[in-house]
Amino acid sequence: MTDNWLTNCWSPEAEVVLQNGDCLDLLRGMPDESVNLVVTSPPYNIGKPYETKTSLLAYTRGQGAVIKECVRLLRPGGSICWQVGNLTRSGTILPLDILLYPVFRRHQELRLRNRIVWHYEHGLHARVRFSGRYETILWFTKGDDYVFNLDTVRVPQKYPGKRHSKGPKKGKYSGNPLGKNPGDVWIIPNVKHNHIEKTVHPCQFPVELAERLILAMTNEGDRVLDPYMGVASTQVAALLSGRRAVGAEIDPTYFEIALQRVHDAHNGIAQVRPRCRPVYIPDSRSKLLYRDELD
Repeated sequence: MTDNWLTNCWSPEAEVVLQNGDCLDLLRGMPDESVNLVVTSPPYNIGKPYETKTSLLAYTRGQGAVIKECVRLLRPGGSICWQVGNLTRSGTILPLDILLYPVFRRHQELRLRNRIVWHYEHGLHARVRFSGRYETILWFTKGDDYVFNLDTVRVPQKYPGKRHSKGPKKGKYSGNPLGKNPGDVWIIPNVKHNHIEKTVHPCQFPVELAERLILAMTNEGDRVLDPYMGVASTQVAALLSGRRAVGAEIDPTYFEIALQRVHDAHNGIAQVRPRCRPVYIPDSRSKLLYRDELD
């Protein structure tokens, strides 16, 4: 890496730091309180090519070591967002956020603010239980005085023209003119075969998911870390939002894809799904109508 804005080892001046290797090698070489936000989706211990399937005890200990470093690197007022799904074994599921919650609670300075549910419409089909269509994000802050920019991530009001019908606010708009709080259930398409962001990574998460977290929990110029960066969705979201980015990826194939995507984001040509784009837009040939059109 020869670009001045991009380096493969820790540098406080670099806009982007990407390292091919074990994330602990990168994290342990970084100084205390050097990042403002951690956004990541770690391996789920299900035997994907980029991970070694192991016992739950070993998996939890491994996650604990990475979480410990992330807490050390996080500045006061910063946030950690750990996005995980379910581990399936012998026909039963184990929600990984439940497994990892006690690991986070060892760090007394952390406060759980939300358990965000990420809902999507497409995934594996189940026969002996309901098909899984969500994953979760544990959002912790380091202390009680933390960054939260709600106005940057508001979504359109369901009834934007609705007004108060009585009382001292009669006639005034009942909702915030900037939009509503998106709540803790987020409907964002996952990255499947026809998604514009799709690469060879089997468990890629969408840029929009990271982007919402970054806009809400950091300010421009802040540094965002993803210790399990995959193909750099978090880093792309950070660059598009005017933030700096740090990440590590152990798989060389995914790392090369990550490099290309980060270069594209830096040059303003990244292929990403627009933020807040509706999940479904009927065309003129569609016979499906929204409820408002039927009334």
